[in-house]
Amino acid sequence: MEEFILIFRRDFNTKEEQPSPEQLQASVKLWQDWLGGIGAQNKLAKPLQRWDTAGKIVKSNKSVTDGPYAEIKESIGGLIFVKVDNYDEAVSIAKDCPILQLGGNVEIRKATHAED
Repeated sequence: MEEFILIFRRDFNTKEEQPSPEQLQASVKLWQDWLGGIGAQNKLAKPLQRWDTAGKIVKSNKSVTDGPYAEIKESIGGLIFVKVDNYDEAVSIAKDCPILQLGGNVEIRKATHAED
């Protein structure tokens, strides 16, 4: 089994793009069910971690700017680590992610090792 990270992004700042309170409430159950299903299959390597939308960027010249996404509207809302055999299996899990119903997306990356 390999370890993959699933990174959840959506526009958390633009007023028009925000889900209604009802949509958010409904998504809580979807998230619980989705994560529970991954856990029940023993594929959840690390549980959901949420992230703030602020952040800082330190550039090569040591300057610091606010917010990691000054040029784009999307930001990271959370991530999980899963243990699966390959990208196809990670994609299959990601396709059921509730963030997709809220206009977001899921980035998938495979963990690599120095010898890879």
